Amino acid sequence: MIDPLLIVVVGIVVVALVTVIAPRFNIAGPLVLLAIGLGVSLLPFVPAIAIDPEVILIGVLPPLLYSAAVQLPAIEFRRDFAPIAGLSVLLVVASSLGLGLFFAAVIPGLGLALGVALGAILSPTDAVATSIAKRLGIEPRVVTMLEGESLLNDATALVLLRTAVAAVASGFAFADAVGNFAWGVLLALVLGALVGWGNLRLRERVTNSAANTALSFTVPFLAYLPTEHFGGSGLVAAVVAGIVSGQGAARRFTPEQRLSDRLNWRTIELILEGGVFLVFGLELKDVVRSNLEENEGLWHGAWLALSALGIALAVRAIYVAGLIWLQGRRSRRNTGHRERTALLSQRVDEMEEAYHADPERFHRRRGNPAGAARRFTWVRRRISRTVADLDYYRDTPLGWRHGTVIVWAGMRGVVTLAAAQTLPREGVQDRPLLIFVAFLVALFSLLIQGLTLPAVVRALGLSGRGGEGPTREEQHALDAELRAAAVTAVTSGTLARRNGEPFPADLVERAGARLTRPPDDEVTARARDLLELRLASIEAMRRELELVSRDGRYSTAALRHALAELDADQLSLELRLDGED
Repeated sequence: MIDPLLIVVVGIVVVALVTVIAPRFNIAGPLVLLAIGLGVSLLPFVPAIAIDPEVILIGVLPPLLYSAAVQLPAIEFRRDFAPIAGLSVLLVVASSLGLGLFFAAVIPGLGLALGVALGAILSPTDAVATSIAKRLGIEPRVVTMLEGESLLNDATALVLLRTAVAAVASGFAFADAVGNFAWGVLLALVLGALVGWGNLRLRERVTNSAANTALSFTVPFLAYLPTEHFGGSGLVAAVVAGIVSGQGAARRFTPEQRLSDRLNWRTIELILEGGVFLVFGLELKDVVRSNLEENEGLWHGAWLALSALGIALAVRAIYVAGLIWLQGRRSRRNTGHRERTALLSQRVDEMEEAYHADPERFHRRRGNPAGAARRFTWVRRRISRTVADLDYYRDTPLGWRHGTVIVWAGMRGVVTLAAAQTLPREGVQDRPLLIFVAFLVALFSLLIQGLTLPAVVRALGLSGRGGEGPTREEQHALDAELRAAAVTAVTSGTLARRNGEPFPADLVERAGARLTRPPDDEVTARARDLLELRLASIEAMRRELELVSRDGRYSTAALRHALAELDADQLSLELRLDGED
């Protein structure tokens, strides 16, 4: 018998090599790993492999979804939350019901409840599968919608699955199903947010890098396990914890912690994502064998899977067509919203001028409100964010070409595979056939859609038009704001060394033009002061970056790029300074 440890080691090596080699041939790595796993499983000396679905649902999905949620572009996610929520809830329900009616009609004795259960298994798109779409240079707004959908639709699918399976034994109650869904999501939101907040508060106090990294590995499971125990959606809790952690990291973690998290979680995501597709290929042999024994052939399951995939894509196309139409109507209304927002901004300017000209009169007319200046700042920030949102919708409109990509990039993957195997062995008619159909739907989806998606994107003229990085103009504008904030902080004389001592006045005077230039290689006392001053100015730029991130004028990609640059500069300066101690 082959040592399991050797299998794990070989699997990691294969995943790493495929990740490096596949892009050179313009082939998606997950599809190559799937083919390798299938090829190995067909070797006569390789035994059939069956992975416990709990290993995937508990051991793989929470960290994978958490890792994706940490990197989710929060600003863009907020802007398109309504369509993302519709794709995650309404589309999953519609697909599950449509597929349920189909399966109940074509599989004798199955019943509507089990048909809906299988429909729920096949409905959610997968975060792992959508990684194929992210590598094609598709516009960031489309990628954000696909990724947000794949992170959130698991809750809808799994709650529908549980409800449908329970209905097989005790009957279906609509009120109970809605209540279970609401409770599962609400509990996941609360517990996930608490775990994310606790993660930020605890890890900002842990200075040991190794211990800090070890704590980060526990976060998705700390969110998942108690939520599942109390009947909520553990996967949604892991996603919420990831979003909270990702947004708070810029403010609460050190540059070293952020760099460590980024590299470590990227490695974990690479291994888990690649391992899932490799195992998927290896498991097909056992699934096919079980289905052959039960149904004396593969054609029945194959045509069911192809038909189900066609129905799922048709329902998705209809829904996305309506979504694009609604987004188009919204874009046409945005012009009027922009004008009203401009008038509101002008009115606020007039009120602020009146306040500064005669604060006492302003207070008499307005009832002497406390914190008027603070409220002006808050209102102005809200207006700025609204304007930025409207500009975002104007500059990134969604048309039929984007809708086509959203439809075709919605692939099934690991959630479908794991959920299918959770069907109970007792009381479920044709269980091997249902699992086989689920496996084939995921397989056909990945092969047909995954292999043709690059050609579809090129044919639509969308290839290379997007990308996850910021534009050069956007990055230059953000850099200019941060440099201005640093100069202001330096010339104000409020900056201090790390030990709290002030900088010499003449040094502050000469430092403005040298903020971004390193001193001579020989670190003299004056040069050391300049390094300390640059370090303090980086903190000023980071505070400005946090303020800028609230008004939505810059994309998440631009903000993260600027933060990474500041982190790299700070680490470099600290190494130079600490090396002289």
